Amino acid sequence: MTEDQILQLFREADALLEGHFILSSGLRSPRYLQCARLLMDPKRAERIARALADKLPPDVRDAIDLVVSPAMGGVIIGHEMGRALGVPAMFVERPGGVFELRRGFRLEPGQKVLLVEDVVTTGLSSREAIAAIEAAGGRVVAASSVVDRSNGTADLGVPYTPLIRIDVPAYAEDALPPDLAAIPAIKPGSRAEA
Repeated sequence: MTEDQILQLFREADALLEGHFILSSGLRSPRYLQCARLLMDPKRAERIARALADKLPPDVRDAIDLVVSPAMGGVIIGHEMGRALGVPAMFVERPGGVFELRRGFRLEPGQKVLLVEDVVTTGLSSREAIAAIEAAGGRVVAASSVVDRSNGTADLGVPYTPLIRIDVPAYAEDALPPDLAAIPAIKPGSRAEA
């Protein structure tokens, strides 16, 4: 799947948004990729996951025992990646602010895990999820995501394969360009304030 084809799927799903957005990282951006809308159609989600699984290096793909993703954003793509790779999928949650396995999920010592995210911006959530997986006994051998908003600058500490890399500017709240500062900010992600 080409970058243009992937972006077209985002457009068809009304998942490529323009405005003033507060990202999970706290940074601000004039564009937001709403993967939940992209993945809400099961056939499209399956297609995206298959393309992402096919992009993984064969040695990584063959080594994976299971997929773990962070809730909420990574749950759908994590499940679909598990299906595409023929391995179980589970997720970590942060009910107390720190990622952990819950719901009876557990890892066997040394199980080889693929961390799967929807979007990576700074890599902080991915690194936090990796730490939780490793604390639970798993060994994260690689990471992947639908979108890399860092355009290749995020360091996850493991080999990382995104489906698409996008260079979308992100700004600190105190360093907004005037045109973005003039627009009210919204926080559309899974950690939006109620």
